[in-house]
Amino acid sequence: MFRLVKIENGRINQPEPRKLGVTASETYTLGEALVLSGGALTKCGATEKPAFIAGEDYSAPATDARKITVYPVQAGMVFETPVTAVPTALTPGSVVTLSSDGLGVTATTASGVATVYDLAGATAAGDTLLVTFR
Repeated sequence: MFRLVKIENGRINQPEPRKLGVTASETYTLGEALVLSGGALTKCGATEKPAFIAGEDYSAPATDARKITVYPVQAGMVFETPVTAVPTALTPGSVVTLSSDGLGVTATTASGVATVYDLAGATAAGDTLLVTFR
């Protein structure tokens, strides 16, 4: 889960929520990284920069889905998120990929999109660290 920790140089530390349409039959999880595809929200790929973070859990039906709350990802946002592998080779400034579930990051630096802001004491898979999207 991507949890906003702070917005650097922001006058307020709360992003403006939006309501956007969803993809039919897709399940969304609070804190999940999302992008728009064909005008609807969908899970962010491992090497895609997320455009939004899900603001709620929701299982979209096949028809008549409602819009969900999301938060736009903007420059200066710092997120706390779990790392799915041992982060021993990572340092602040490493750029890593997103996990396959869109709820964290990996320790893979090839084609990365999330910049490690601070390891925050992370030493094992499942520990949390701080990342930004630039």
